[in-house]
Parts: sequence; structure tokens; C-alpha cells
Amino acid sequence: MSRTPQTARRLFDRFEPIHAVTYFTPEARGAFDDAGFRGWWMGYFAARSAPLGVVPAEVVTAVFYNFSQAHVARALPAAWQFGSPADALRRRETSAVAALRRIGVIADDATATAAGLLEKAARTAPADGRPLFAANQALPWPDDPVAKLWHATTLLREHRGDAHVALLVSAGLSGRDSNVLHCAADRVPRDFIMRSRQYDDDEWGACTQRLTARGVLDAQGALTPAGVELKAHLEDGTDRLALSAFDALDDDELETLFRTLTPVTRKVVAGGDIPAATPMGLSRDDLDDDGANVR
Repeated sequence: MSRTPQTARRLFDRFEPIHAVTYFTPEARGAFDDAGFRGWWMGYFAARSAPLGVVPAEVVTAVFYNFSQAHVARALPAAWQFGSPADALRRRETSAVAALRRIGVIADDATATAAGLLEKAARTAPADGRPLFAANQALPWPDDPVAKLWHATTLLREHRGDAHVALLVSAGLSGRDSNVLHCAADRVPRDFIMRSRQYDDDEWGACTQRLTARGVLDAQGALTPAGVELKAHLEDGTDRLALSAFDALDDDELETLFRTLTPVTRKVVAGGDIPAATPMGLSRDDLDDDGANVR
């Protein structure tokens, strides 16, 4: 077995777009608009935090990590006057499944196989120190293969995300500073992250000053050698910790997962709903390779 952290990164590039239909498709927006949720962000914070139940905005800010508390507080707890967390979970899943089916993901043998392998990984992945993953892991599993596929990708992306947050904390990086570092590493455009994470120029400048004082950015806002090293440590460490989610799959199962999941991801990407630039920093360069490459 020759699995490396790159295996986890390649898997992320495949399962994250499937999960992400819940953010970028008209079905998802319509599901929460129809319930009366006020705007995209209220639907986002309600749906993604719903596995935690009704908790204070401070808790959601801490778990999500890279949003400002003011941003979260504009949506929560006000969202729960339009529906309960159970309502949000139902709308989140049904709209994601509707989007996937519209794109062309059907309950065929390949989808069922990929969903079953992802479920096996997600059910056995370690939950220690991963609050958002654990909350999603405690939810009931759907029976429909397309719903199961989406649910499994949701668990695995939150498993990875919780580990990434732990690494940021251990590196002494706040969520707000980490967004600026991510942009400096050319993982996502600055204007996109400023808009989607609601920075003004003053806050962006303050984050930049802190990173410069730490020695990871230079006077022009570019990564220093220390910054390159720190970013590599964070990305490689995230991949390494995410790889543990797939320990339950043997090499043959992992090969089957790549072979059945990759065509689904290509179909989702071709659907055009998921933008090329997202805060997740996804890569599409490897999606022509259906192999696990672990031997």
C-alpha cells in the first residue's frame, strides 16, 4: 500500500463538488427561499449548522472558523423562526438530490457502488476533535443511492474541514487571517474571498499586517519563504489527517471508489453550477484520471 497525503487531496477534488451542489445550485437556493429564509447566507448558515441543532451564533462562528461573528449573527438565530434544524436538514438533502438528478446523476450501479464505499469510509472515520463531522455522522443515513452519495460526501468534507481548523489553531492562525493567507498563496482570488467572507479594506489590511509581522507575508503582500513553508505545512497536514477517513477501504475498494466516483464528479463539474473559483480551492486538473494510483 502506497497511499500518500496526495491521495486524500485527489479524493477531496472528487467528493467536494458533489457536496457543493448544496451551495451553488438553484434547487438549493429555491428550497430555502420557499421556506422564507432571508437571503442566501441565512440559508447557508442554517443548513450547514443544522446538524448541531439550535446553538448560539458564537458556537457556529467557532466551528466554521473563517467567518466573522457579525456575519453569522445576521443569520442565526433568526433563521429558526422560518424552520427548525430538522426542516433545514430535510431541505438541504432533498434540494441537493434534486440538483444531482437534474445534472444527470442517477441511482445506477456505479452511483450505488461509490455511495456504499463512501458510506463505509464515513461511518468509520475518526470523530475525535471533529465537532461538525461528528454532528453530521450522528444523522440518519438515507437509503436512496443519490441521497446517500451526497450525504457521505458531506460527512467527508466536514471531516477534512474540522482537521484543517485544528491545524490552523495549532499554527496560531485565526480564521480571518487564514483567509488572507489562502489568497496570498493564489488558492482563491482576493475579491472573491473579500466578498464571500465579508471583509472591508480595514479588516483585510489588519490581517495582512499581522501576517507581515509574523514574517509570512512581505511588504507587497506576497508569501515569504516562511509563508510558503507554513502554507505547505497546513495543506499537507490537512491531507494527511483527511487520509485517515479511508483506512476502512482496502486498495481494491479505493481503486473502485476512484473509478466510480470520478465520472460523477466530471458530470457535476460539467453541469456548470459549481464555479471554478471557490473558497475550497478545488482543482479540476486531475479529473481525467479515474485511477487511485496507490500501487
